Amino acid sequence: MQAAACLPWCSDAGGAMLPLVTSPLQARMHAALAAGQHTLECSLDLGRSSSRVELGADGWCWRDLRYPWIEPCRERTIYHPVRHDGGALAFMPVVRYSGSLLKLVPTEWGPPTFEIDGIKMLPTARISPWEDAGRKVALVRPLGRRILDTCGGLGYFAARALEAGAACVQSFEKNPDVIWLRSLNPWSPTAAGDQRLLLECADVTTRLAAFDDRSFDAILHDPPRFGIAGELYSSEFYATLARLLVPAGRLFHYTGTPNRLTTGRDLPREVAKRLSRVGFEARLHGDGVLAVRRG
Repeated sequence: MQAAACLPWCSDAGGAMLPLVTSPLQARMHAALAAGQHTLECSLDLGRSSSRVELGADGWCWRDLRYPWIEPCRERTIYHPVRHDGGALAFMPVVRYSGSLLKLVPTEWGPPTFEIDGIKMLPTARISPWEDAGRKVALVRPLGRRILDTCGGLGYFAARALEAGAACVQSFEKNPDVIWLRSLNPWSPTAAGDQRLLLECADVTTRLAAFDDRSFDAILHDPPRFGIAGELYSSEFYATLARLLVPAGRLFHYTGTPNRLTTGRDLPREVAKRLSRVGFEARLHGDGVLAVRRG
C-alpha cells in the first residue's frame, strides 16, 4: 500500500476546503440517493455550516472533487480525506496512536469530543461540549482579561473565552497528538483565526516557571483525570497558579466526580481544600471548583 498524506481540515495544498464525514452523514447521503435525489444539503464540518453535495453510485462530489463512499463506515468515528501518492482520495479515521490511542469522536450536538484509550475527555451525555465550555468559562468573567488555559485539549475553553471578549488566552497542550486532532476539528480555535490565542505544545507544569507573578487575570484548569496526571492536582501546582493570578482573580477547576461511587473518594472537596491552603477562597461549583485568589 502506498503512503498516504494527511490533508488538514481547513484546506488542501491548493487552498480548497476539505470535508469530515460520519456514519450518520453517509447514511443520509445513501438514503437521499435511494430516494432518487442527486443532490443533498448537509454539513461537512460537523455542524458548523451547510453545503450541497452531488450524489452518485460510486461516491459524491463537492467543490469539484469526487469522494468515495466509506466502507465500512463505523459509528462513533469521524473520517477525514487523505490523498495517496498516486493521487486517489480515500477516507481515514481521525485517530492517532503513539503510546495511547487518541480519537476524535462525533456527538449528537455537532462539536466533537475526544478519547484517550477509550476514556472520554469531555462531557457530552446531557449537554454539548461547546455549551458546557461556555458555561464554565463564564464563571471566570473573561471580558477584557488575560486568561491562562492550562490544559488546552480541543480548545473549547479558549474558543469560548475569546468569543466572550478575553484580551488574550495563553493555552498549553502537552500532547502533540491532541494538537493534531485540533488541526482537523473545525470547532477548535487557531491562532491564525484569532491572534489573541497563544497556543504552545508544552508541559504546563514546567513552562509556568517562566511567567512573572500576577501574569493572568483568570485561569481555566481542565486537567486529565487524577490517575493520569496527578501532578496537575498537587498543592505545588496550585501554589504556582496562585502566584500567577492577580488578587481577586478567578479560577475554575474542572474535576468531575471520578471514583465517588466505587471508592467513596470526594476529589472536588480534596481540590477545594488544597486550593484553600495556597491562597484561594474555594467552593464546589457544578462538576468542579470555583476559586478566587485572596489578596
